[in-house]
Amino acid sequence: MVQKIATIFPEADQIPEQFRSWQPVRQDTYLIDGELRCWEGRLQEVLSPVRVRTPEGDRQLVVGEAPLLTEAAALETLAVAVRAYSNGRGVWPTMSVGERIQAVQRFTTALLTTRAAVVTLLQWEIGKSQLEAEREFDRTVTYIRDTLEALKELDRVSSRFVIQQGIIGQIRRAPLGVVLCMGPYNFPLYETFTTLIPALVMGNTILLKPPRFGVLVFQPLLEALRDSFPPGVVNTVYGEGETVVPPLMASGQVDVLGFIGTHKVADALRAIHPRPHRLRCVLGLDAKNPAVILPDADLDLAVAECIQGSLTYNGQRCTALKILFVHRSIVDDFLKRMSAGISALACGMPWDEGVTITPLPEPEKPEYLEGLVSDARSLGAEIVNPGGGVSNGSFFYPTLLYPVTPAMRIYDEEQFGPVIPVVVFDDIREPIDYVVASNYGQQASIFGQDTDLLSQLIDALVNQVCRININSQCQRSPDSFPFNGRKNSADGTQSVTDALRVFSIRIVVAARETEANREIISGIVRERKSHFLSTDYML
Repeated sequence: MVQKIATIFPEADQIPEQFRSWQPVRQDTYLIDGELRCWEGRLQEVLSPVRVRTPEGDRQLVVGEAPLLTEAAALETLAVAVRAYSNGRGVWPTMSVGERIQAVQRFTTALLTTRAAVVTLLQWEIGKSQLEAEREFDRTVTYIRDTLEALKELDRVSSRFVIQQGIIGQIRRAPLGVVLCMGPYNFPLYETFTTLIPALVMGNTILLKPPRFGVLVFQPLLEALRDSFPPGVVNTVYGEGETVVPPLMASGQVDVLGFIGTHKVADALRAIHPRPHRLRCVLGLDAKNPAVILPDADLDLAVAECIQGSLTYNGQRCTALKILFVHRSIVDDFLKRMSAGISALACGMPWDEGVTITPLPEPEKPEYLEGLVSDARSLGAEIVNPGGGVSNGSFFYPTLLYPVTPAMRIYDEEQFGPVIPVVVFDDIREPIDYVVASNYGQQASIFGQDTDLLSQLIDALVNQVCRININSQCQRSPDSFPFNGRKNSADGTQSVTDALRVFSIRIVVAARETEANREIISGIVRERKSHFLSTDYML
């Protein structure tokens, strides 16, 4: 395994032709006010985690270049979005729901033509396997379509009038203003669009800040965004986050922050806003999701789910299983099976068929993971699986650590990578106490057959995490289910229905039930004089 990892990166002539002939993307434009404006300032070089072996050593490949906007340029994009919203009187926020849905449908049609380009960029830029990249793109399209269907249903429910206590009323949802959307590098397209699309279709105007890694993934979409929406409705903010984001927040003109990342960054951004009580936040943050494997668990199933749950896309998912609690009576068997399962995983480059473990996009990540492993080993843990802890440049082989104790960093820190800590327990109160004391509260998985034990765990955990998975890994799907978290793990609930609500606000138009008011309201509705006060709805 050590030798295999030492030669994990290919020589130039070993790269498949379709990738070998691929040319780096030079992006020197950004979307602002309905145009792709040429950026004449500095560009950032975008490097791939994929390297090429040469006689002089491994060489990191260049994916392309992207704009490095200045503070002034970022504030200009904000001014454009503010003007397009125009205190709710802009073209986009005053459109009917049907017209906004049609615009998003046009964008979706154009988006589909970019599939091959986006998938390739996901492979080159963040090391995602072809299968996982294709899944991300297809899931994004499905999410958009499901969101539109959910909005149609919401609009149908809102199209009727309510009469209570002598008051006629119609309750609909209205946009909030300017939304800053910031997605993560691990799912740069899908996770960004889970905030952008519901915010957009509800009538808000958008500032899209691509992640540090995955920045070029949006380049193929810029023309579609430009052509599908009115000028200024969607604008892109490229550049270093420390340079362009704080001025946006400090302006006080960002009304909603849609952010997926760490709670520390989210807290810092929220603190910059001069009117935090007016800032709505939709945040997907850190997680340290545990799995609890009970004495009577089906080990074949538990091991398969734990390997997939902890190592899919190298464990770089907020919903990944990041710590495993295994009952002492089965821990030896569990570790043996886990080690064998890890050894069976395919490792290599993103284009390799069936690959699971690929290079990591964050340059500093391998060193960080090595630090976690060294700390655990110095405090008594051992590497269980052959090759565990071996790295080469941006590649880090999965590492199964046991026994992990509270004294070790890996016990509490979110590793966000292919290191699997295993904690032995004798009493289910031990994993319960861990979850109670944890700063995170997204999800948990429990594996077992004893309904008494399962019930005890469920009842103990429902007030600590927001989803409990029985005999299955932690996950976000289906997108119709609420996706949220407690403690430092989230703020706001995301699903195709909840996201529409969180990026909008309920508004009531009301009048006393008099004959004159009935006639006024009937006239407005009958003659379709208002987009808001209307009984029209989408089928």
